[in-house]
Amino acid sequence: MSKTTHHNLFSLRSVLEKDKLNGSNFLDWYRNLRIVLKQERKDYVLEKFLPEKLRSNASHAVYDAWNKHYNDVVDVRCLMLATMNSDLQKQYENVASPIEINTSLKAMFQE
Repeated sequence: MSKTTHHNLFSLRSVLEKDKLNGSNFLDWYRNLRIVLKQERKDYVLEKFLPEKLRSNASHAVYDAWNKHYNDVVDVRCLMLATMNSDLQKQYENVASPIEINTSLKAMFQE
């Protein structure tokens, strides 16, 4: 990864880290989350569930795609948790899916 790309990722993530989700800022936090994830090419993780299992005879391409999706789910989940206040972190720390976290947050805070 080039230094320029790394710097851009850091700069965008800092927007989320500056104003952690506290409930009253959900719409702003969610908009910033989508911007960061779109720039990182991981925004699909908020809309597409990770398939649970791969067939044992899955091709390398299928395995590689599943593995990338899995790693992106982990990255997005950790980013979401890291940019929440501690009460929300505790509430969602055992939820594995960014989609489930997002759905719950929308139900709780979106008007």
